[in-house]
Amino acid sequence: MIKSMTGFARAEKTAGPMGCRVEIRSYNGKSLDVVLRIPQNYLALEEKIKALASEHMTRGRLEIRFQVEDQAPESFGFTVDFSMARAFHQALVELREDLNLKADVPLNMIASAEGVIRPRESDRDMESAWELFRDCLEDALNAHDEMRAREGAFLAEDFRKRMDFIESSTDAVEAAAAGLAAGYRHRLQERISALTSGLVEIDPGRIAQEAAFLADRSDISEEIVRTRSHIEQFRRIVDADEPSGRKLNFLLQEFNREFNTMGAKAGSAPISHIIVAVKTELEKIREQVQNIE
Repeated sequence: MIKSMTGFARAEKTAGPMGCRVEIRSYNGKSLDVVLRIPQNYLALEEKIKALASEHMTRGRLEIRFQVEDQAPESFGFTVDFSMARAFHQALVELREDLNLKADVPLNMIASAEGVIRPRESDRDMESAWELFRDCLEDALNAHDEMRAREGAFLAEDFRKRMDFIESSTDAVEAAAAGLAAGYRHRLQERISALTSGLVEIDPGRIAQEAAFLADRSDISEEIVRTRSHIEQFRRIVDADEPSGRKLNFLLQEFNREFNTMGAKAGSAPISHIIVAVKTELEKIREQVQNIE
């Protein structure tokens, strides 16, 4: 089953005094890029979180945001860097004197300086925190997978319909190509008759030989066989369980190559019209494949 790369999900969990909320958003991307936003105090869990996320998605930009509420008494408290506070205060005093100002240096200006007051580091139980984070993240990832699978199912159905059209068009191209030899023979006879004004007797054997030569140069049977193989492979990939975006994108390039060759070799207006319609469908599929994991 194919999956879209785009999706959204959230989950919440609580364990004792700690609560956790996870939001996941994903976007298209050529490779997997996990962007994690997590409170500073839990950065030690970053690698575990990314490893778990990579088990659920192999391609795309995956944004994961954690919000944590910890009501444990040891989670509260702050430390003051008095040396930094004094240095910052002294710098403000010197600035005030240099500008010949009379105002006092307010405490809130010193306290708001970065690094002067910061949360106290506490000995958190990271194993317990990880159990909560993991459970919450797995719920969100599973919901995210379900959403991507639903969108992928719609895309898969659209692909199947378009592939049916390409298959029937391939049959039509093959049928039209079957009459090329006769068409070449008829056109050769008309051209020779027009050039000689009917004064020269036309050798039917030579006409047939030249027509066969032209038909051989325009033979597209190999391209037809390869195209049917691509159609069968495309359908198998769409129905497979593993990620398929890259494989489908490669196959679309092969489809275009085969139909371009058919158009160049056949030199037939009816066949060209069919190929134009097919390439339009291939472009629509290509646009959608960019959304597939």
